[in-house]
Amino acid sequence: MTKKVVTVAVTGASGAPYFVQLLKSLFQADVKVNLLLSSAARVVIATELGFNLPSDKAELKQFFLNYLNSSSELLELYDKDEWSAPVASGSNPARSMIICPCSMGRLSGIAQGASDNLIERAADVILKERKQLVLVTREMPYSSIHLENMLKLSQMGVTIMPASPGFYHQPQSMDDLIAFVVARILDHMGIEHKLMSRWGQ
Repeated sequence: MTKKVVTVAVTGASGAPYFVQLLKSLFQADVKVNLLLSSAARVVIATELGFNLPSDKAELKQFFLNYLNSSSELLELYDKDEWSAPVASGSNPARSMIICPCSMGRLSGIAQGASDNLIERAADVILKERKQLVLVTREMPYSSIHLENMLKLSQMGVTIMPASPGFYHQPQSMDDLIAFVVARILDHMGIEHKLMSRWGQ
C-alpha cells in the first residue's frame, strides 16, 4: 500500500507549537511529510520554542527527526527556493497540504497566485490539481483584506481553519489546547489520532 504523503508548510505567523504537535502526530500515523519552512518560520520557531535550528538542510532534517524520535523515511525537507522539489510540479503533487501556522502575507500570496517561493508554488499546485489545502490561520484581529483573501480561497475549496481552540473538553494544560487544534486538522485530513475524545463520547 502506498504511504500517505502530506506537504506541511510553516510560515512566520505565531503558533510554532501547533506545527510541532502536527508533525509528531503525522509521524505517529505513519504519514510521510514534505516539510517546507519559510525564513520567518525559523525565527518564530526559535522565539516560541527556543530551538536553535541548524542552517544546513540535512542537519535541520536530522534535528526534527531526533526531536520527535522518528525515522528518516517519514520526512523530506525542502528549501524555500528548491524548485526541483516534487511539490513544485503538478506531475508529482502530494494529495494534501497543510500550512500551519499560515501568516496573512503567505495567505495573500496564495490567493493572488504569486508563487514567489516554494510554499506558494506548492499551494498553487494543490489548487490547480484540485487537491486538499488546509490553512491554519493565526492573526488577531483580521482586516478586511485578510477576510477577503480567505473568502476567495474558501470559494476555491480551501479549508480555512483558524487556530482557535475550544474549551468544552475542559483543557488542563497548554498541551490540551494545542492538541484540540491539531486534532481538528487531522480530522479534516482523514488521519486517525488519539489526541482528544470526541464530542458526546
